[in-house]
Amino acid sequence: MASWHHGLVADWWAFFNTEGPEITYFGAHVAGGQPALDAGCGTGRLLVPWLEAGYDVDGCDVSADMVARCRERARAAGHDPFLEVQPLHELDMPRRYRTVVACGVFGLGTTAEQDVHALERLYAALEPGGTLLLDHEAAYTDEHQWRLWMPGVRAALPEELRPRAHRRAAPDGTERELRSRALASDPLDQTITLEIVADLWRDGELVATETRPLTLRLYLDKQLRTMLTAAGFELVAVHGDYERTPPTADTAFLVYKARRPVGS
Repeated sequence: MASWHHGLVADWWAFFNTEGPEITYFGAHVAGGQPALDAGCGTGRLLVPWLEAGYDVDGCDVSADMVARCRERARAAGHDPFLEVQPLHELDMPRRYRTVVACGVFGLGTTAEQDVHALERLYAALEPGGTLLLDHEAAYTDEHQWRLWMPGVRAALPEELRPRAHRRAAPDGTERELRSRALASDPLDQTITLEIVADLWRDGELVATETRPLTLRLYLDKQLRTMLTAAGFELVAVHGDYERTPPTADTAFLVYKARRPVGS
């Protein structure tokens, strides 16, 4: 499984990926359905604010580095959540949940078969009547990403990696930069393979560079609806861009609200 979520990339996520409308949108569902699981919690962007709000929430992630940074952030805020290192397709938590949130994780570094198993494991993690909230980016709203599947563009891959030019100051006194390029694409498999390059400067000197692969598996709306139904879910609603409104053709992120049937 190709994954970028380690080392310097995990640092970047912990330092700079701390906000977004997902926190409030998904948090409102968690508030009304606890206990909850942040399935793919990363470095705690959603989970830590929910803990601070007093919610009963656990977390899991495929990356031990991400989980370690999530735990550090939670403890710095005075919390000690239950966190596990688990991929979604092997999810096996010690309790079941009224709400499971899978934000920004479905189809990352996985096979299609693993994604099918992931939905089955997410179903099993819910109490009967419990709710899954799962988001997925619509590939066609990202012009560059969509073009990567075109024959002429695909034949010219891999892309050139852009020069270093956008350092960011990190809270630990270092400087960081994250760059990416497309290595390959496969429209039949609905995947794009990226290379993520993370750089670290200390006192103005470049001291570390790490290169990580990332495979994006991009599903269309009807595919996800079919997959959720096949896993046993009842589809309750589909929202667009973290608003409680129906999606349109211009929606960048689709959010699926699905329920494990009562009595199942």
